[in-house]
Amino acid sequence: NQSIMSNTLFILGLLFLLGACNQKPQKADLKIMSFNVRYDTPRDSMNNWQYRKEEAGKMLNYYAPDIVGMQEVLHNQLEDIKSYLPQYTALGVGREDGREKGEFNPLFFKTDRFELVKSGNFSLSETPEVIGVRGWDAVCKRIATWAVLKDKASGIEFMALNTHLDHKGETARKESARLLVNQLVTLAETRPFVMTGDFNTTPDSAIIGLLTEEGKVKNAKSEAALVYGPEWTFHDFGRLSLPERMWIDYIFISPGIQVKTFRNITDVPDTVFLSDHNPVLSEITVLR
Repeated sequence: NQSIMSNTLFILGLLFLLGACNQKPQKADLKIMSFNVRYDTPRDSMNNWQYRKEEAGKMLNYYAPDIVGMQEVLHNQLEDIKSYLPQYTALGVGREDGREKGEFNPLFFKTDRFELVKSGNFSLSETPEVIGVRGWDAVCKRIATWAVLKDKASGIEFMALNTHLDHKGETARKESARLLVNQLVTLAETRPFVMTGDFNTTPDSAIIGLLTEEGKVKNAKSEAALVYGPEWTFHDFGRLSLPERMWIDYIFISPGIQVKTFRNITDVPDTVFLSDHNPVLSEITVLR
């Protein structure tokens, strides 16, 4: 009897250990980056994309974010970045025609880590389902690209959204903020979410207030346990004096996501600036 009991206890213990081994982790630790790359234009002279692209590719591979939302990416730049980041899947469309024309706000995610559940694009306008239209009093056509991703290790699903707000139209900026909050909640359903973007406005502005006032969206920098770097992200290829520089690049999160670190990346390679903006990077934990 004692032998049977010992064998039974051994088998039960083994089954418990096997069950524990098969249990998926209850959290997903993620590195999220937002990076305005500055569109490819000849007038940038020695700051032109052709001189910056290799260093930008090196930076992205060095920090190796799990997800990166970029802004001001023309189609040729998208193809360059994809060549530097073969381990990522890229999503997005051109804002002029919903295909390849105009600037993209692409989302890149690590292919081996995530499964794509669904994705899409919408315009920041009175008709979000139509790409290629100006919203309200905006100077430019503006869009957002989003994806619901499943972390393969934990099984946790969450949404990532990337956008770029207009730089002039005050009505467009405010209405875009309201639209984004609504779309985040609607598209994510009950899932956690992250939002990256160049919002062309400072943290104390009414626009950021509209995004965060109801508590449905939180500023990752404000929630971070540790923040590192200066209080500006736009520097115009180093041409702006320190007092003129502004914080306009953000990572937002849904309530309940833990933010461990937030870094403003000020790296400047010896040869050329990475962009006229700093990338920002946050380490977060999404709980089941």
